[in-house]
Amino acid sequence: MLTRREALTAAALGAAALVTEAPAAWAHDHAVPGVRGMDHVGITVPDIDEAVSWFEDVMGCVAPLTFGPFSGVQDLLDVDPLAVVQQITMVRCGRSANIELFHYTAPDQRSDPPKNSDWAGYHIAFYVTDIDAAVQYMVAHGAEKLAGPLPITEGPAAGQTINYFKTPFGTYVELISYPQGEAYAATAPIPLWDPRDNRP
Repeated sequence: MLTRREALTAAALGAAALVTEAPAAWAHDHAVPGVRGMDHVGITVPDIDEAVSWFEDVMGCVAPLTFGPFSGVQDLLDVDPLAVVQQITMVRCGRSANIELFHYTAPDQRSDPPKNSDWAGYHIAFYVTDIDAAVQYMVAHGAEKLAGPLPITEGPAAGQTINYFKTPFGTYVELISYPQGEAYAATAPIPLWDPRDNRP
């Protein structure tokens, strides 16, 4: 019988057949040569074991890659010369870009996460097929829910419904759904990447 981690890994990889595409149709003459798309988003967390467990146990992600520690990265990563990357763990959440979790120690390290309104503020958004069920699930699993779900009914983003949550380690996570699409797509020459195209 598979362990929970083995089952999650099998499910994630089974649902992610490799797709071979022609060169990106969205790239133009001033794009980075050879760019194909986003590989990952990196975030620094205060407790990497807690963060990895949260992404696995709440979001259903898997963690195929862990490495570190290493130092001497000030010129590579624009950090304090005494900063140490204690651990990096990459998590995969379905058919999407990976999330790279960093655990640092550094003498000048700030411990207050940015708000969404702060410079360098950020959030990670996950597409869901049923926003109401997904919101109930997040609440049942202890995620700190902000106002919502909020349906957007006017303007180019009409069709979206969103809800933000705050993780125990300070990262904002958004759930988003637009099962009938978004209004802007009716006239956009090249639409945004759409996770609905990743259906198994």
